[in-house]
Amino acid sequence: MNNWIKIERIPGVLASSYEKATRLAIDAYYSPVAGEIVSNFRRGTLLDLGTGPGYLPIEIVKRARGVHIVGVDLSRKLIQMATANALIAGVSDHVNFEVGNAGRLRFNDQAFDMVTSTGMLHSLKNPINVLLEINRVLKKGGESWIYDPARIIQFIDRKKWKASLNIRERFFLRFFGLLGLHKPIAVYRRDQVIPMIEAAGFKIHTIEEDQGEIRIKIWK
Repeated sequence: MNNWIKIERIPGVLASSYEKATRLAIDAYYSPVAGEIVSNFRRGTLLDLGTGPGYLPIEIVKRARGVHIVGVDLSRKLIQMATANALIAGVSDHVNFEVGNAGRLRFNDQAFDMVTSTGMLHSLKNPINVLLEINRVLKKGGESWIYDPARIIQFIDRKKWKASLNIRERFFLRFFGLLGLHKPIAVYRRDQVIPMIEAAGFKIHTIEEDQGEIRIKIWK
C-alpha cells in the first residue's frame, strides 16, 4: 500500500464529473447499501465520512426518518452538491452536510450511534488515526460500517456518463488521466485491516471481501 499515492480529497475541478458518475450508481449501489444499514439501524444519530455528494445519507433517511445524519467531506464543492441534493430529495430536515477532516473531527466524544463510510479508507494517509477518531465519536456499543473501495464504478454506464460531461469536465478528466475510469485502486486485504482495527480499539464483527470491495463491520 505504501507505493500508492493517497489523494484524500476529490479536486474541486473534478467534483461535478464525480457527482455525475456517482448519481448513476444510486439505484445499483447506494440504495442496496442504505437498505442493509437500515435493516440494522432505524433510529439515532449517524455520521457518514467521505460523504461526497451525499447519496448514501439521502437514501438512508428516505427509508428511516428516525435517523439523523451528519455527512462530512473534505471537498467544499461536494458538500455544496450534497446539501442541494438533500433539498431536492426533501430530506434536509434529517441530513446536515459539512466540510471536515475525518482525522480531526469537531464532534464531542460519544456523539454518534453509528459511523459509516464508503470508498474512503483506501485514500487515507493515516487510516489508524481516522479509525481512532471514529472510535472516539461513537457511543458505547455503537457500530461502524466501512465499505472500501466502494464498488460504484461497476455500476456506472460509462457511455452514459461520458455523454453527460461538458467540455470543461472532459478537459480536467483528461488532464488528471481519469476519463477511462480504468486506473487501479489500492485495496486493503483482510490481514491488513485487522491490525488497524485492533490498534484503534475496536472489536471486529465481520470482515467480508467481495468482488474487490472489503466490508468491515466493527463495534465499540
